[in-house]
Amino acid sequence: MIQPAHIALNAHLLSRSAGYRTAGIHGYIDGLLRALPAALPAAWRLTAFVSGRNPAQYDGMTMRRAALLGRPFDTEPPLRRIAWEQAVQPWELGGFDLYHALAFAAPLWLRQPCAVTVYDLSFIHYPGRLPAARRLYLRLMTALTCQRAKAVFAISESTARDVAATLRIAPEKIHVIAPGTDRGIFRPLDADAVRAFRAAKGLPERFWLFIGTLEPRKNLPMLLEAYAALPEAKRLPLILGGGKGWDYDPIFDAVERHRLGGWVAFPGFIPPDDLPFWYNGAEAFVYPSVFEGFGLPVLEAMACGTPVIVSEASSLPEVAGDAGMRVLPDAVSAWTAALARAADDADWRRAARERGMEQAARFTWTAAARRTAAVYRSILG
Repeated sequence: MIQPAHIALNAHLLSRSAGYRTAGIHGYIDGLLRALPAALPAAWRLTAFVSGRNPAQYDGMTMRRAALLGRPFDTEPPLRRIAWEQAVQPWELGGFDLYHALAFAAPLWLRQPCAVTVYDLSFIHYPGRLPAARRLYLRLMTALTCQRAKAVFAISESTARDVAATLRIAPEKIHVIAPGTDRGIFRPLDADAVRAFRAAKGLPERFWLFIGTLEPRKNLPMLLEAYAALPEAKRLPLILGGGKGWDYDPIFDAVERHRLGGWVAFPGFIPPDDLPFWYNGAEAFVYPSVFEGFGLPVLEAMACGTPVIVSEASSLPEVAGDAGMRVLPDAVSAWTAALARAADDADWRRAARERGMEQAARFTWTAAARRTAAVYRSILG
């Protein structure tokens, strides 16, 4: 007989508003919380801690909100969240059997066994993206949490290898739990609806698309150099969607240096509800990043039936598999050739579309939740 258990999940990086924070970690937490209740025994309870002002609700789950002196305690600002995690949360965990830190760090004063999810170690490999104090906190607390956790969840094999090597964590303690996509949202859309969306946004009939934060590890100056080397007759308009991260000036400098102002567009942050239309409207999705915890936009694009071209780097080969073109991230001429083929080769585009949808179907939130639940059961015996 399965014994009752109560699992606490720190979900304070679940965003309450649209913006860059609704991607990435938020998306992973959201997808897992939607699927996890159905994956666990009926005798088990889940409580997810979220910001006091977060309105999120999930079927089968009690959303317990952090409070300070009887008032809502907004933990979206990083310093408030850290203070809550370390000073308040440990005293609110009485009666729980397992604690799951859904983003890097657990409280120092934690009596329960714990698991932790690590998305990537970009704060170590790309330190300029965060203020020094937050970077130090993440580096110290992620290492300490992984060392004492009963299980470490990594979202890709690449991240798992990085955690083992960089933080010196035993590989057998690391479990790869890849994200999924919502196939009801990210799917091929009706052609007339896509044409209407392109018309409403003033988009050309054919274009190439990138979506991601504008920052150094996305490798966009290299992409722009490769794009500029294409004869104009082979170029499709290039749309670089996403909010500005850090050190993004070299991207705009490259556009100016290569005289691409009439060819490259920056629509800024793209609302989540619009993403499927952008993917469906693009002729190909390009993702030249040199470092990713997973690379969710690639998965979303494939699920929408969009051919992909990705870097042969980090986790991206795991995501794309053999579905799209994979190019070394610093091989400018190879990227130019890949773009030329994407423009000219309709047979490749048809094959990449079919293979991409098959590859995307392998990643589901149901599978992620079941694997997570299996690790919970192993921890709790």
